Amino acid sequence: MQPRADRAARGGDPRGAAADDLRQLALRHPPGPPQPRAGGRLGHALRAELPLLRGALDPGLRAELLRRHRAGARPQARLPRGAPLAGDQDQHRGPDDPGARGVLRELPRHPGARQVRGGLPVGPVAARDLIPHARPTLDDEDAAAVARVVRSGQLAQGPEVAAFERELAARLGVEAAAAVSSGSAALELALRALEVGPGAEVLIPTFACAALYHAVTRVGAAPVLVDADPATCSLDPADARRRRTRRTRAVIVPHAFGLAVDLAPFEALGVPVVEDCAQALGARVGARPAGSLGRLAVCSFYATKLVTTGEGGAVAGPAPLVARVVDARAYDERADLAPRFNWKLTDLQAALGRRQLARLDAFVARRRAIAARYRARLAALPCALPPDVGPRHVYHRFVVGVDRPVDAVLTRLAAAGVTARRPVFRPLHRALGLEGYPEADRLWARLVSLPCYPSLADADVDRVADALAEALAA
Repeated sequence: MQPRADRAARGGDPRGAAADDLRQLALRHPPGPPQPRAGGRLGHALRAELPLLRGALDPGLRAELLRRHRAGARPQARLPRGAPLAGDQDQHRGPDDPGARGVLRELPRHPGARQVRGGLPVGPVAARDLIPHARPTLDDEDAAAVARVVRSGQLAQGPEVAAFERELAARLGVEAAAAVSSGSAALELALRALEVGPGAEVLIPTFACAALYHAVTRVGAAPVLVDADPATCSLDPADARRRRTRRTRAVIVPHAFGLAVDLAPFEALGVPVVEDCAQALGARVGARPAGSLGRLAVCSFYATKLVTTGEGGAVAGPAPLVARVVDARAYDERADLAPRFNWKLTDLQAALGRRQLARLDAFVARRRAIAARYRARLAALPCALPPDVGPRHVYHRFVVGVDRPVDAVLTRLAAAGVTARRPVFRPLHRALGLEGYPEADRLWARLVSLPCYPSLADADVDRVADALAEALAA
């Protein structure tokens, strides 16, 4: 290899700079159409000129998608258009909102007909427009916040993550927060921060997603399943007390579907309470926000949570415990080889999270307005409605109880173009082949989660209510 000075003399490199100097990357471009000169305007971050970066909003690509759609190349679903919405509904519409402009979305592949996957029905549906079960609430300012980080060049964990952590801790009313790559990672890191490990038992609800079970097993502890409380759909305090042993080291209490739980009965067990706030940001118990009630709190920022970073999570609570999470989420350049992970959030994600967190109150207000409209429309139907408990509920899910087979109700709703789901895929004890959880079995056989998210229009709420009425009358 030639000496650098010789290469520079030949014109291979600028004077004093290496060919692979990363600082020059901003001035270079991949092969393709002519690019702007160094220092020139880069253009709209979301409408790049490179063909490989075209999205659904690109005029040329959209025309091509429309052509393929009309030709019937592959099954696609047309999301609804709509006129401007009344009241406060339009404030939650972003550039991809179905009522703002036409967008084509391809249905996901699936293992069988009439299944529900990814929030959209994939079996036979009516010709009417689809109402998804869940969707993120995004706008141009969210996109601009992410684009700003892209232009900065600081993509990995950095100042945006630090700011997001400070703002989240302030919102929850706790000393500190550590942002991580997912809610599942947050659960495991919270348990590790509490020094839960082999030989320990952790109480978790059976009527919950599998992430809780996996987090406990990954730290080497034993999950102990607890039956459901019909009033909260979280753990039954009495059953938790019966299942506590001398090996119990923690209890994980989710605020299920957005309803904040009173943690006092669980604190009385004498072990640390991990508060699962994945579905309850913005809820309050008395004067205290959800997230400030337990020993530690975990959050999830998945795409359809109340606040999204696409994927992501956080652990919040006392600074010394959060410091353990910060230490464990990254392994590089450490003095020892204690078990650590690569579970960091990026600045790209944090920039979106900060914008979302700033709008949390508006999101929650809209969810509560949707819940109120559902109550009025469903009051005369033979179904049980979620409790109306004021600030304790943020309605991440609007869950109703029906006296018909749930699968039949879901199928009839899908036929009407409404995507509904069971709020829990399957109780954990059923996956393990266990018995002895009668309330969880009863809830699983009765509960249906209806669409509820800020961009859902009042007219769509009415349509869901009408479809449910028809499904229950069939």
